[in-house]
Amino acid sequence: MRPATLTPGEKDASFFEAFDRQARAVVEAAELLSGLFEQADGAAELARRIADVEHRGDRIAHETITRLHKTWITPLDRSDIHDLTTALGDVLDLIEAVSERVVLFDIDRVTADARVLAQVLVRTCESVHRALSLLPIKGRRAEILELCVEINRLQDEADSIYRKALASLYRPDVAGPAGEGGVAAAALMASILSLLKWRDIYDNLEAAANRCEDVANIIEGIVLEYA
Repeated sequence: MRPATLTPGEKDASFFEAFDRQARAVVEAAELLSGLFEQADGAAELARRIADVEHRGDRIAHETITRLHKTWITPLDRSDIHDLTTALGDVLDLIEAVSERVVLFDIDRVTADARVLAQVLVRTCESVHRALSLLPIKGRRAEILELCVEINRLQDEADSIYRKALASLYRPDVAGPAGEGGVAAAALMASILSLLKWRDIYDNLEAAANRCEDVANIIEGIVLEYA
């Protein structure tokens, strides 16, 4: 059963508060990741802090799903609450996955594309948080929909940077080295390993932006349904 409006009552507010807390965690993790790409020498500590944020987000998500199963009448469609909680959790998981890979792959030089992608992801997560914070407020429909459009635009921007980054990976600046066969083989292997590492990192960064777009699509559907 659904209420007629999005304006939450006292009991319903707990779901919107959970969305806000989870979205704040997403923004915090994205900011830490962007900082990690600015100072790779501090990657291990920043990755640990991102993991802490991700664990906090997991606890919020678990509490929300538990509350959902115990609540008879919810402020939004039950599937929307579940899908929003899950998608926000996925964004956090993907951000943590990127930070883990930077440490595990022993990345000491960060690409410009990774920095820009991380910065776009921060802006995307901030827009997600803003949209969710407005969701329970009556009369903010137009502003929420504008934010959803902005999130979709930022995802397109991230996708464009991602494609450019992949193209750069497959067009190395330095041709195959001359000289001893063993030296050439070692350099080639290092180049291949670098390509595989960065391909994995870029894939997860782009996937995080995609999941933000999924959140925006869910929010847009909610707003239009309750209009």
